[in-house]
Amino acid sequence: MAALFGARVRRLRTAAGLTQAELGDRTHVVSTRITQIERASGAKPTLELARALDAALGADDLLVELWPYVYREAFPDWSRRFMEYSARAVSIRQYAAHVVPGLLQTEDYARAVLSLDALLDGEEQLEERVAARMGRQERLSSPDRPELWVILDEAVLRRFDQGGHEAMGGSLTILTLPDGSEVAYAEGSDYGQLIEEPAHVSRYMVIYDRLRAAALPPLMSLDMIRSTMEGNYRGSNLPSRTERRRLAQEQLQQSGGRRLRGGGPRIPGRRPGP
Repeated sequence: MAALFGARVRRLRTAAGLTQAELGDRTHVVSTRITQIERASGAKPTLELARALDAALGADDLLVELWPYVYREAFPDWSRRFMEYSARAVSIRQYAAHVVPGLLQTEDYARAVLSLDALLDGEEQLEERVAARMGRQERLSSPDRPELWVILDEAVLRRFDQGGHEAMGGSLTILTLPDGSEVAYAEGSDYGQLIEEPAHVSRYMVIYDRLRAAALPPLMSLDMIRSTMEGNYRGSNLPSRTERRRLAQEQLQQSGGRRLRGGGPRIPGRRPGP
């Protein structure tokens, strides 16, 4: 993708009758930077530079639209494939153990979380990542937006007053694609695993169903979140575990989701909320 991006820049620059130095002047970078981009060598272009090149060359957002694909090349193969699947998914079901999922993060929250990466290479890269994350959220307001279910562990709410750390991670995502097939993605603080084998995906779907059944119903979750934000969590009106499971089972049935599958051990850990 970096080579394709560079080829497009070179073609547009040539068509505009500009030298590399002249294009560098218009985009406020040295000519050698334009050379690197056209040859797909050196550092990848930033989103800011992609926008500047697009404007200078009158590319009608072509370069800006290509940039996310160039950016993704910095990620491992399994991560890029997950991003590609996510962009096409008609249903997204997520469980987050430590932080709010990227699709629901505010810009300030995303910046705080992404800044904890020990391998982060400066402020410019941080802003690129924030921009990319915010860009992925645009699909939620598009006509083809996916159905989104999110279960948050109670630890996510506690992060409001406990702060973050470099080892945060832990999430499970189930994606349903347009053809009805499903994939799972398990992620930690510095690793990820894309699961595509149907039998293995089914196991993760069972895990997700159990988490969903153990989670608080939406209205009670709102009460819990508000109480946590107000610093009065212990005074919130929370139901017993038995009552939570009964209400969650009713939600699964009323929403047309799968019935809770039987068998298996009780899920340990903190109490989650949707």
